[in-house]
Amino acid sequence: MSDNSSVISAEELREYCDSPERSREIEQSITKRRRFKENIFSRFTKAIVEFDMIQPGDKIAVCISGGKDSMLMAKLFQELKRHDKFPFELVFMVMDPGYNELNRIMIESNARITGVPIQIFDTRIFDAVYKIDKSPCYLCARMRRGHLYKQARELGCNKIALGHHYDDVIETILMGMLWGGQIQTMMPKLHSTNYEGMQLIRPMYYIREDDIKAWRDFNGLRFLQCACRFTENAERSGQEASVSKRLETKRLIKELKKSNPHIEANVFNSMHNVNIDTVIAYKKDGIVHHFLENY
Repeated sequence: MSDNSSVISAEELREYCDSPERSREIEQSITKRRRFKENIFSRFTKAIVEFDMIQPGDKIAVCISGGKDSMLMAKLFQELKRHDKFPFELVFMVMDPGYNELNRIMIESNARITGVPIQIFDTRIFDAVYKIDKSPCYLCARMRRGHLYKQARELGCNKIALGHHYDDVIETILMGMLWGGQIQTMMPKLHSTNYEGMQLIRPMYYIREDDIKAWRDFNGLRFLQCACRFTENAERSGQEASVSKRLETKRLIKELKKSNPHIEANVFNSMHNVNIDTVIAYKKDGIVHHFLENY
C-alpha cells in the first residue's frame, strides 16, 4: 500500500502521527539540507521559471493523490509561497476516487504530519472502471483528470498542478515509442481542451524520483503507491503488478543503464533536440504533414 512499507495497521498509523514537531522538520529538510535544496527545491523553481508556469493572480489547485510525489509538490508550493515574490493563491485538493478506509486515513494523516491543509472531494471512479476489461487504467486516468479540472474550476482556480517528475517524462517518451508507435512527450504545461481558460502545470518536471524517495525516507514518511483495486487484488493474490507498461519500462531503463549510465538524460534531451529534417511525418494541430510536401 505504501512506497516503503507494504502493510500497516490502524494502530501503527496512529503511532505514525505522533509528533507536532514533524511538520517543521519536514519543511526545513527541503531547504536546509543541501541535497534536497539543490536536487528538489532548486529544480522545482527552475521548471516554474523556465516554462513560465505561474503568473501573478493565479489560483492553483495543487492536486494530491496520496503518493510521495504530489505530497512533496504540496510542500514545495508552500515553500515557494513563503518567498512571496508575487501574489498567487493555492488550494490543496485531494480527490478520493473510492479508496478503502485505511488509504483515506493515510492521506489525511500525512496531511496533518506535513502541515498541508487539504480539501477532499469524493468520486466513485474506481466503481465505474473496475469491471472494464480494456484499458481500465487509461479510462481511470482520463476520468480523474476531468474531475480534477471540474472541481478546480468550481473552487475558482485557473490552473491545476500535477506531481509528474523527470522519470515519468522519460518513461512516457519510451512507452509512446515502444507500445504506442508514436513520438510524444509529457509536456511541462498544457491548455485544457475541455475546460476553457484552465491550464495544467507540472512543476516537478526536472526532479528525479530517487531524490523524492530520499526525501521521503529521510523524513520517515509513508505514502500510498497506487491503491487502486487492480493493484490491491494483485497484491492479495501474490501476483506482481507487472502488467503495468510503466513498470515494465522502468525495468527496461534500469537494464539499459548498465551499459549506458547516460540513457535517461539522453532520452529526456531527445525531446529538446528534434531534427525535423529527418522526420518522415509529423502531426501539427491534428493535421499530419509528410516530408514529401517540401521535398
